Amino acid sequence: MTKKGKKTVFVKAKKKAAVARAIAKEGHGNITINKRHLHTIKPWYLKAFIEEPLMIAGDLAKNIDIEVRATGGGFMGQAVSARSAIAKALVKYSKDKNLEKKFREYDRLLLVDDPRRKESKKPLGKGARKKRQKTKR
Repeated sequence: MTKKGKKTVFVKAKKKAAVARAIAKEGHGNITINKRHLHTIKPWYLKAFIEEPLMIAGDLAKNIDIEVRATGGGFMGQAVSARSAIAKALVKYSKDKNLEKKFREYDRLLLVDDPRRKESKKPLGKGARKKRQKTKR
């Protein structure tokens, strides 16, 4: 699978129904998400959003290749989980407490999965909270 002597790190991140799994290994700074290079991702705001941990890490990210596989959920949930997986991979690969502190100060959700889930529908209503209107008379 990987050559002897190369350091490899596996991480997982979640947002709602989206799950991103990242593999970080020694390389030249190539970032791929679902077999597409980060530079080809559209729209631009998703690309900028996913690049945030790389900008914070600076030169550290230039010698690490990260491959992300995102499944489930929508495109924004996948982007958030991919961003989180990249940040976790950088921290786990470098074992740098200072980088972890930078990520926590910038946005805690870079290192912690978002626990919120969709609330289930209840009886007597159209959704989780909405109920039928009651008549007074």
